[in-house]
Amino acid sequence: MAMAVALRAAKRALRGELRQRLRALGAAEKQRQSRLLSRKVIGHPKYQESQRIAIFLSMPDEIQTEEIIKDIFEQGKECFIPRYKPHSSHMDMLKLSSAEDISSLALTSWNILQPSDDDSAREEALAGGGLDLIFMPGLGFDKKGNRLGRGKGYYDTYLDRCMKHPSGKPYTIALAFREQICESVPMAENDVQVDEILYEDC
Repeated sequence: MAMAVALRAAKRALRGELRQRLRALGAAEKQRQSRLLSRKVIGHPKYQESQRIAIFLSMPDEIQTEEIIKDIFEQGKECFIPRYKPHSSHMDMLKLSSAEDISSLALTSWNILQPSDDDSAREEALAGGGLDLIFMPGLGFDKKGNRLGRGKGYYDTYLDRCMKHPSGKPYTIALAFREQICESVPMAENDVQVDEILYEDC
């Protein structure tokens, strides 16, 4: 019990520090690192061999993913994006029909574009053929693949569901600014490690 409390406190402190680091990052620098990472992704063997890909629509303090999303469609791959359910740890990955489809999405109260709750026409990735690759956001990462999310558990819960799907667990790649790389991220037993973290100097 005491360990769990200490772990929560350590995560909270690190989140605060990382938010400060991200606030100090200028728009031009974010754009430079995002472009560099987009090129790394597009040339990545796992990306090239994947057909069904889930990717996040960026918030201002995350690597910008527009170029990658555009390329997913140019390569004829299938693109899925998160729909987060507020006040829970439940998330679905719903299919986008094109890069332009993003402009039809609703903005949530926490400033994220996502399909609306009554949008039932889109395919959910796990109701179909599963996923080959998930690009993951996060606040911080260490070089061992430990990830610090925003504390809601959406991705850990979703990966747990992926494990039960016949196609198995997808490969996971986190996209990070180099300022988000930490010496060490505190982890609980049920926190899921990321297969690979892409950042400028990796």
